[in-house]
Amino acid sequence: MNFRRAVGSLFPLVSFALVGMCAATAFAHDIKHAVRIKVESVMAANTAEGMDRRIAHTPMAERLQALFEFSTYRLISKQEQDTVCGRMVAFTLPGGRILHIAPRAIDDGMIAMELILFEGARPIMSTDLKLMNHGMLIVGGPRYEQGMLITTVTTDAPDEGGKLIAPPIAPRAPEVAARPSAAQPAGAVSPAP
Repeated sequence: MNFRRAVGSLFPLVSFALVGMCAATAFAHDIKHAVRIKVESVMAANTAEGMDRRIAHTPMAERLQALFEFSTYRLISKQEQDTVCGRMVAFTLPGGRILHIAPRAIDDGMIAMELILFEGARPIMSTDLKLMNHGMLIVGGPRYEQGMLITTVTTDAPDEGGKLIAPPIAPRAPEVAARPSAAQPAGAVSPAP
């Protein structure tokens, strides 16, 4: 009888320990497939106002100047969300468009994802791509105020050891002799190195 009582009193402790181990395993699995997505929207124009001080000393500023020939770059919005592979997140862009991003998988330092851009309920752009972990995708267009809206998508997933590490600062790119025209078509997609 005492044996049954002793086993009966251990059952809740053993059950609690097993549930805790299962939860810890599930949490560790989610960390491995966690993705932090940052979406920034920049208005680019030829109004001679220079680079917005909030982005002036970032890798994004250097990439924008290497890809486009505008005299003004002003940060309009900055949003950041954490998600896991298989779960879509939505970002509201200036002008009312909605950008859905769904990371699919992380493999060998590359993040496979689906991007869908909506205008109202209508999808106007859809693409599947792989972006290097800590990489940046730059999407130019549409017209916005007196210039063009440029949207950047940056992804960060845990590196070795499961820690989410900030992207490295990219070295300054060498000057390019010929740059793309400022009149790049709306919706043009330019992946950054």
